[in-house]
Amino acid sequence: MDGTLLSSDSRVSARTAAIISDLSAAGAMITVATARTPATVVPLLADTRIGVDAVVMTGAAMWSRSRDAFGEVHAIPEDHVVRTLDLCRHHDIHPFVYVIAPDGRTLDVYHGAKAFNKAEEGFYLERRKLTLKRFHLGQPAPARALHSSLLFYAMGPAEAIAPLADKLREQTDCSVSCYPDIFNPAIANLEILAPGVSKAAAIKLLAAQTGAQRIVVFGDNLNDLPMFAIADTAVAVGNAMPQVKEAADIIIEPNYTDSVARFIAADFAS
Repeated sequence: MDGTLLSSDSRVSARTAAIISDLSAAGAMITVATARTPATVVPLLADTRIGVDAVVMTGAAMWSRSRDAFGEVHAIPEDHVVRTLDLCRHHDIHPFVYVIAPDGRTLDVYHGAKAFNKAEEGFYLERRKLTLKRFHLGQPAPARALHSSLLFYAMGPAEAIAPLADKLREQTDCSVSCYPDIFNPAIANLEILAPGVSKAAAIKLLAAQTGAQRIVVFGDNLNDLPMFAIADTAVAVGNAMPQVKEAADIIIEPNYTDSVARFIAADFAS
């Protein structure tokens, strides 16, 4: 969503919301595939009608807007939880640990460090009042995290995050994604998910469930490349990273011009 569907003010514009809502009502199967959690996806899409489940947390879960709850979820296996947390501690990285709550719709987010780095602080301050996400600061993940963790998420200087990502790929079977922040390339984001989890896998599942004959995807950052690889048509926005543009079949205008919604409208009409 960020850098692709959202406008320059990090919202879904009124024009994009109207176009997508109208197309969905006409039968177009449109959804989002994002690293975001339902805590931010739900309010961002409040004015946008989308009939297909959303792919959230980079494919670790689906979110059903009709039921207002998680659909299919993929928890990280217990042995991978233990090994991942050990490696993070060894590298002095303290990830946010996302644990699904017993109510099936809320996320408990644990951060065990006594203090944040600058990137983590900004992330927390923007999200601390969200209704579908509860932060527990200075607290290690509880015992139930061993079997109900969906995501470990860390951010910080690339020179600190990248070596941890390499070690995780070497020593675990987890799905590991390390990519630069779209606003500050010196900051790296690290997502650690259950083995086999990705936007691409979730989209293929959705296509099978809905009977879709063709998959068109949109992206801007490195974590979109696996999704591009399984698409019939891969579309990069004009503000996408060079590697994403190179992998795309089509390059459209930047995200802040409602380019994604306008492309879908034209494509659906053809």
